Amino acid sequence: MVLKVKKANKIKGEITVPGDKSISHRAIMLGSLANGETSIKGFLSSADCLATIECFREMGIEILMSNAECLMPNEGKIIVKGKGLKGLRKPKRILDVGNSGTTIRLMTGILAGQEFSSEITGDSSIQKRPMMRIVKPLREMGADIRGAEKQKSGKAEIYAPLQVQGKPLKGTTYELPVASAQVKSAVMLAGLFAEGETRVIEKNKSRDHTERMFEYFGASNKGFEGREIDVPGDLSSAAFFLVAGLLVAGSELTIKNVGLNPTRTGIIDVLHRMGATLEVSDERILSGEPRANVQCPMSNVQLKGIKIDGEIVPRIIDEFPIIAVAATQAEGITEIRGARELRVKESDRIATISSELRKMGANIKELDDGMIIEGPTKLKGAKVRSYGDHRIAMSLAIAGLIAEGETEIDDAACIETSFPGFEKLLHEILV
Repeated sequence: MVLKVKKANKIKGEITVPGDKSISHRAIMLGSLANGETSIKGFLSSADCLATIECFREMGIEILMSNAECLMPNEGKIIVKGKGLKGLRKPKRILDVGNSGTTIRLMTGILAGQEFSSEITGDSSIQKRPMMRIVKPLREMGADIRGAEKQKSGKAEIYAPLQVQGKPLKGTTYELPVASAQVKSAVMLAGLFAEGETRVIEKNKSRDHTERMFEYFGASNKGFEGREIDVPGDLSSAAFFLVAGLLVAGSELTIKNVGLNPTRTGIIDVLHRMGATLEVSDERILSGEPRANVQCPMSNVQLKGIKIDGEIVPRIIDEFPIIAVAATQAEGITEIRGARELRVKESDRIATISSELRKMGANIKELDDGMIIEGPTKLKGAKVRSYGDHRIAMSLAIAGLIAEGETEIDDAACIETSFPGFEKLLHEILV
């Protein structure tokens, strides 16, 4: 699929974005391990989250989808009929996560403590992503996990498919070498099946949806009950439209019911530091997660370049591609450091966003752990590639809104993994 985008005159409207992907994954997982029924409102019916549903169905969990075609928050509902911590059954076939890194890493933590063996894998992209980061702490808990082990840069690495022989686990105290919500969550989920206490220590705080959901469910290795969950709009998805509203002159855009978990709001902090005006209203908390309306008013000013590094990096790890787009229009130099984690996402996001924005005329120097972007630069339409990475594809689409001529984004079907309906919504707000 090729997505074609032309320069926009103005953006205006009130929109909602699909439900938060991280919360949707975790709601299915905790709901499946709970006793009784969990009702999920605003679930993200994307390819990634549907893969999580199919994995649990394969292990005997009944999951009902009410109007599964509804992709926006507050439309449609998921019912998960949980069977408790000991209720999963041995899958009859290999569990397939598709393109979802969240699913394979968190699921491996759950599978490690089961009383059966299983195998879990994903598409070609997943099979290239490093798994030792979760395997190491899980093995310390007694897990038996095997896969394709190779040496990479002098270090042992392991890749999917992963064979997991469920075994009794023991609690552990694990200090994360780098901030990672996926590693933290895998260990926490394994801790539900472990004897004794499991503690995870992190130097820089990563997103805390798992901790919040554990608290909301009352989750422990003694069991817990199903709950009602209201999933807010995904701030990582909203970020594309926030930047579009800031970069397209004269625009005025409101995004309603967006999740504003403090571990995720780094994108708003960065845009404020760059000089943007973003207004937040109707703040509230539902299902343990804060949310609000976020507005880009018409009065926004010229963005300025800043340095991005340190503790904020884990809070914006998914937003770096769209931040790079914003930086091409900022006055001066934007320097991004400490983001080496971007090398092992759905694509090498440092390399891919740098190369594709350069095709559009951006002035970007790629660094080992980030990039240096000098602006403002007048972008021009070009033929660019997504590399099968949904966030790269959407970032290039937003760049296309401010580029002269037409931008063609190859392999844009990957957008469905996190933001079904993106192209339709994009066209709806163009004036």
